[in-house]
Amino acid sequence: MAQTTKKAIAASLKRLLGQKPLTKITVTDIAKDCNISRHTFYYHFRDVYDLMEWTCRAEGECLLEGKRDYANWRQGMAEIFRYFRDNQIMIQNTLRSGGRDYLMPCLYQRTYNVLLAVVEEKSAGKAISQRHKEFIANFYKHAFAGIVLDWVESGMNRDPADIISDLDTLVRGTFVDAIDKFSGNTGSL
Repeated sequence: MAQTTKKAIAASLKRLLGQKPLTKITVTDIAKDCNISRHTFYYHFRDVYDLMEWTCRAEGECLLEGKRDYANWRQGMAEIFRYFRDNQIMIQNTLRSGGRDYLMPCLYQRTYNVLLAVVEEKSAGKAISQRHKEFIANFYKHAFAGIVLDWVESGMNRDPADIISDLDTLVRGTFVDAIDKFSGNTGSL
């Protein structure tokens, strides 16, 4: 029951974000839209920003279910683009109203989790430290999330399939190259 209520409250936030910026949405607005009491809201969340963070985490997890390996990372990226496009007004209102601090960490974390799984998969049997695996995933996380953010900020006009194809061309083989460099299997540049 608690998850159902949380999801209903999150859906209310998303509806309201389609109408106005995050900074203009109050707990009273959400409670009224969701037909709950303020007390019910506060039972589940500290404030609107806590709700925003929970919504990003919960929806981000669902997007990437089963897409945390080298064979499926493209589908994971396609899901991220699809989600952003399906929720374009909400995403843009969030970014324009100071919600970047809640949206971007979620995007970074989801992207990082996928990329770390890819690095773990491709480094199986190689002598590479966990620190270096995490470094590689972190490096690519910034590139991938930055491309998504640029796409959002430029109006989401470019076809995500083209962006993913360009990403695939750019990174094909570079995961293994980076792993090999850190595991000492290749010479210097």
